[in-house]
Amino acid sequence: MEINIKKYLTPQILIIIFLLLISLMFIFPVLNMIILGAILAYGIRPLAFKIQSKLKYSSVSILLAMVLVLIPLILLVGYITFEVSSFTASFLASNSYVDLQDATTRLINYLPIGSNSGSFDSYIHSAFEHGLSYLLNYSAKFFSKFLNITLDLFILICSIFYFVRDGDKCLDFIRDFVPDDSKDFFDGTMEEVKDVLRSIFYGHFLTSVIIGIFGCIGYSILGYPYGIFLGIITGILQLIPIFGPWPIYWALFFIDVVSGNYPRAIIVLLFGFFLSTIDMYIRPALSSHYAEIHPLILLIGFLSGPLVYGIVGFIVGPLILGVTYAVLDSYRKEYLIGDK
Repeated sequence: MEINIKKYLTPQILIIIFLLLISLMFIFPVLNMIILGAILAYGIRPLAFKIQSKLKYSSVSILLAMVLVLIPLILLVGYITFEVSSFTASFLASNSYVDLQDATTRLINYLPIGSNSGSFDSYIHSAFEHGLSYLLNYSAKFFSKFLNITLDLFILICSIFYFVRDGDKCLDFIRDFVPDDSKDFFDGTMEEVKDVLRSIFYGHFLTSVIIGIFGCIGYSILGYPYGIFLGIITGILQLIPIFGPWPIYWALFFIDVVSGNYPRAIIVLLFGFFLSTIDMYIRPALSSHYAEIHPLILLIGFLSGPLVYGIVGFIVGPLILGVTYAVLDSYRKEYLIGDK
């Protein structure tokens, strides 16, 4: 069966394809922010509509919902950055007695006899100079990217706002291009996609938030330094299949055993088992009404997403793979299984 290409590639279609390709070239550098904005908008929409039922002003309701959701995320990132920097500073301060010259002399003593200590000392200083130069160059490049980071954040905020406000219009616009005999498939696919997004939001993100809160409270009560920070890391690890909270509480257990704090070691181990156990009850309770996503899909998304889109990929990766799975599953049900 021959396909008449001229029938489909009309001048109008060629112009549309050309314009779409040109447009894609323009938006590709910020495509990750647009996708992330659409995803976050889906999570913010229910809160915005609930606020709108009280205020009656659409734009104000959306802005308030964005503030209520984004401000905690910004504070969380700021807190993690502050804790990491303060830990690094305290570590360097506690080891400030280490003298470079003394360390060099000690190292020379382990070298074979005949080594030139003067040349070795100059080599060490030269290496440190190169390292310092690298750090300065890296800092300069980082600050040069500040404008790009600001632009990304601006596009992200604008994308969230307009997707929350006009998301339905966007879907209706796309639906108008779908042939009449495929509109049912399109509608079913959109429902599958929404189901997958709800499953990931409620079954995984919300579960990790709950586990993280429990971790912050538990580690702080047990008297660990940086207890809140450890709880946040526990919540982040909870997002990743296979990992969960166990790397944190097992590490704390071994640290307490080595330091001789056996009672706290036993308590933190029991607390860790508690965190792992409640996950088995919280996750099904939150996501039982939605689509079940295979853990391998989420694992690949969480681990490969940052390789493609940086830290944003940690969120975008699993969601894109989940949506792709939903579309393929909808096609399978509509055209493959349905025909049997």
